[in-house]
Amino acid sequence: MTEGKKILVVDDDPVVGLSCKRILGAEGYTVNTVTLGQEAIRRLNSEEVDILISDIRLPDINGIEVLGEARLIQPKTDVVMITGYPTLEDAKEAIRLGAFEFLEKPFTPDFMKNVAAKVFDKRGWILRKAFIDQFKQYVTMASELDERAIYYKDGAWARPVRGGWEIGFDVRQWYLGGHLLYIDLIDQPSITSGETFARVLMGEGRIVELKAPMSGTVAQRNLKVNETLCGFISECLTENWLVWLLRINFAPSGVTAE
Repeated sequence: MTEGKKILVVDDDPVVGLSCKRILGAEGYTVNTVTLGQEAIRRLNSEEVDILISDIRLPDINGIEVLGEARLIQPKTDVVMITGYPTLEDAKEAIRLGAFEFLEKPFTPDFMKNVAAKVFDKRGWILRKAFIDQFKQYVTMASELDERAIYYKDGAWARPVRGGWEIGFDVRQWYLGGHLLYIDLIDQPSITSGETFARVLMGEGRIVELKAPMSGTVAQRNLKVNETLCGFISECLTENWLVWLLRINFAPSGVTAE
């Protein structure tokens, strides 16, 4: 079913271009690669493309500019932005201009295949279960949370786990309220109750700050959260999966939820 679907990759790193061509070409997509943003714009003016995958840092123009031009030239083309230097500002602008995904390098072959599949899943295709299964360690069932949660407010939740607490958010609430695109998980050694520990980036540049329900020392961060969301959006809405963001240790004086 991928036959005839065209993907244009824009990246000045030949390794990235060749990797995308090999990975996605093996899935049956027709993949073309260019190294310059202006060259990509010329291609968009002359031929239809189903997916545009563009790096943000290009030798001639910024990939965000390529995104903007792509939305004008071919509004139906889905654009995926990739970068080795992710910033909140780039993610916000990509969302505002209508990017389908904002991805951080490096990414695995299966992840890139899933991104392409997700684009067409939006058009009625089915995500492969094998990929989704890889990320189940990063989510929990709502039914399990209901039994053990001691905190749930405004889409954020917390529950006791062995040795500490697990804190996360309800994907369904944010996704149903707009196109959730990226989670900016703040890198910090500890969190303080009532202060921002992550940001949810949504459609039209909207940003929602997630407030910590408790204080504690960060033991583990879910560094796969955005990969997980990419594979799980459809599954989250139908199977009641929730994504955890942080695992924190007990504070010496005890940790209590608000």
